[in-house]
Order: sequence, then C-alpha cells, then structure tokens
Amino acid sequence: MPADPGTGAAALSGEGRAMLAALLSDAGRDGAIEVELLLDRRLAAESLGPLPRGARSVPVEPGDDLEALRRAAPHCARTVIVAPEDDGLLEDRVAAVRSAGGVAVACDGGFIRLAADKQATAVALAGRGVPVPAGRVLRPGEPLPAGFHLPAVAKARAACGGAGFALVHDDRALPAADGERRVEAHVAGEPVGVSCLCGPAGIRALPPVRQRFAGAPPRFVGGDFALRPGPARRAAALAVRAVRALEAAGGAARGGVGGDMILAPREDGLGDRVLEINPRRTTSFTGLAGRGRGSLLGAMIAVADGLPPPPGWDPSPAGATEAAFGPFA
Repeated sequence: MPADPGTGAAALSGEGRAMLAALLSDAGRDGAIEVELLLDRRLAAESLGPLPRGARSVPVEPGDDLEALRRAAPHCARTVIVAPEDDGLLEDRVAAVRSAGGVAVACDGGFIRLAADKQATAVALAGRGVPVPAGRVLRPGEPLPAGFHLPAVAKARAACGGAGFALVHDDRALPAADGERRVEAHVAGEPVGVSCLCGPAGIRALPPVRQRFAGAPPRFVGGDFALRPGPARRAAALAVRAVRALEAAGGAARGGVGGDMILAPREDGLGDRVLEINPRRTTSFTGLAGRGRGSLLGAMIAVADGLPPPPGWDPSPAGATEAAFGPFA
C-alpha cells in the first residue's frame, strides 16, 4: 500500500488503512494464510495493528510499489491489492502482478476499467436491464440541460470517495469542475452497499450494509447490518444482477466487488437504483471481516479460485445483525 498514491487517492488514505488493517487481522483467522506485506516505508506496520503470526513486512521505497509487486508476485501464491481505481491505480497494479507471472485476486482489466468510469458503468447496466438513475455526462463548463430533473447529483466521472460530489437544487447552482462528470437524477431512499465474492462458479452476495455518510462532500464513514430481511434480499439480488451485467460488458469479476445502490421506500423494489460498481473490496470489508466465523479473506480467495468457501465459514452469525462499524479517519 503506497502512502500517497496520487492527489485523487490521497483523500482515501484513512479508508485504505482501515481496509488493510482489516485484511491483516482477518488473515490471522486462517492458519493456512502466510502474509508478506508490501508497505510504503513511510508507514509503520505497527500502525495497522498486530500482524498475523509469521507475517513479514517488506518496506517499499516511495514510488517503487509497481516494481516491488513485480518482484514479489511470482513468489507468492496469491496477491491481494489495496488501491482505489482512480487514475488507473488499481488496474496498473493488477497488471503488474499478472505481467510478472503472479496471481492477483482481482477482476479482469476490462471490468476494472469499465467500473472506474461511472458513465460507462451506468450505460452498461441500463443496457442489460439493471435500473440506474437517469443521467448524462457534462463537459467542463457545460451547464445542466434545460429541464433536467432536479434535484440532481453531480459527481466526477472517473473517481471514487465522493470526489466532485454535489447535490444540485437549482440549474444555476451547478459548481464548476475541471473534468468530465456524470449528472443524474437524485434518488430518494436508503443508501446501501453490497459486497460480493466473485469467481468462476458464480457471485455470492454478502450481508448488505446500511451506509452512513458525513461531511461535504459526503464521505462514507461506516454502516450497520440492520436492514430488514425483505430489503436485504432485494439489495443482494440487485447487486448480483449488476455484477453479472458488468461482467458481460467488461470481463470477469474475481475476488471482492462492491455495489452501491439506493433502496426506494416501496416494497416491490421498482424504485431501487444501482449507483455504481466498485471493482475491488470496499470499506464495508472492515465490518464484514469482523462479524463472521472464519476468514473472509480465505473465503474470497477460494471463491476467486472457483472453489466453495472453507467449511465453517459464515458471514452472518446469529446476533450480529445490529453490529455497526466505522467511522474512518
């Protein structure tokens, strides 16, 4: 994990560290996983919490993470990358592992590239019958079209972590932007995230997360698992549909993939909308990893390899439905 992977990704460092710490803690729950951690030398491994027994931390010089991955990947059975999809960061690191002969627990490059583009994602999903908010791309300086649905949501076309987010109530109040962005109709309802384990044998949705946001622009700060059974089933089914649709357009999903959506108040689900697909584990992993029995990382690797999760693994034990996680600094 680089300390400062770029201007757009630096704002996500708190979430990235939380996810990496959760991965390390979770790996310790699976005695078959031996960890070699590549970490920017400016970060102390101890700041991530106790490392799993036998884990080895390898300091990486700033800017040398691609070469470090190429050196290490051929000697590791699997490589798990913590990086956002902004500016090709995730795609480049997955490609570095694979070009060196390593096995990255990650989606195909085409899937990552498509999911990193919010407009292309929406078009691909809508074209395959997955409901998304009505929207379009605006170039820098371009105003909202006359009659565009208000309120509207504007967000950077190719970024994550809420970059460029704005809620627009007046067509004259659209803030300036340097790059292209997607604007879409605001959808009222419950924000929900669903993490999926993906592999050749199919897509397994994990317990959906009710998302909490704070700040301006809004940042994901945590969530809980207290969705009622009906909405939870709707969310899981919609996430699986969305990932399959993006696979048809962009290539195979492997490992952890997340979907963000709005669940409408109506019980029939006709107002539900998928907002985006994350071609990687999301920060929800930090809550999911700590609540189940067995190792979520071990299950993710097994499913990515086309195998069933390890015996005894259970992502939703009794009594954990009210568990909350976050915030992330």
